[in-house]
Amino acid sequence: MPSLNAPPGAIVVIDYGMGNLRSVWQALVRVADGRQVLVSSDPAMVSAAERVVFPGQGAMPDCMREIDQRGLRTAVLDAARNKPFLGICIGQQMLFEHSEEGNVPGLGVLAGTVRRFPPSRMFDAAGDTLKVPHMGWNEVRHARQHALWNGIADGSRFYFVHSYFVDPLDSDCAVGTTAYGIPFTSAVARDNIFAIQCHPEKSAVDGLALLANFVAWKP
Repeated sequence: MPSLNAPPGAIVVIDYGMGNLRSVWQALVRVADGRQVLVSSDPAMVSAAERVVFPGQGAMPDCMREIDQRGLRTAVLDAARNKPFLGICIGQQMLFEHSEEGNVPGLGVLAGTVRRFPPSRMFDAAGDTLKVPHMGWNEVRHARQHALWNGIADGSRFYFVHSYFVDPLDSDCAVGTTAYGIPFTSAVARDNIFAIQCHPEKSAVDGLALLANFVAWKP
């Protein structure tokens, strides 16, 4: 996973020590259409990228701490304002104002809160208890049209691993919903930002299609 330079057209995957970066990088390379895909923790590299992918795994407090300790906050915020930007999993959650996980502030790019699945609602249609974290394949319903849904059928199944979900203040930014005990927002978009709770890099053909759409996206 080279990270020496950011040539014109480069896609940079932000490395802050908390994501499964190799699988994201490999999936992007498959659909990059000749563009170079780099993994970097260098703020200057992020700033020089044409488009940015912001993945993440682990606990929200740890992720926010690592972003700041590595001096990446300003570069992430600038990228989220100025270039095609894809948030994945915790990379989606960190865009919001606050998380119930650790009671920590996020980056505040999008208004809203990251909430834990409520134990009192974690039952399936048969009344059986649903496990948290929500882990495995589940449907994503299109709340509205978006370029990143091109070629992906409404209700396609994607791979999830999470205990928390985003609750946007502005419902218009929701572009995907999923049901797990409760309906929750699983994908959001605004201007040049698209962020999704699931892992497209682990979601087979439809996940690769979403990543290919991101590579081609001109917001």
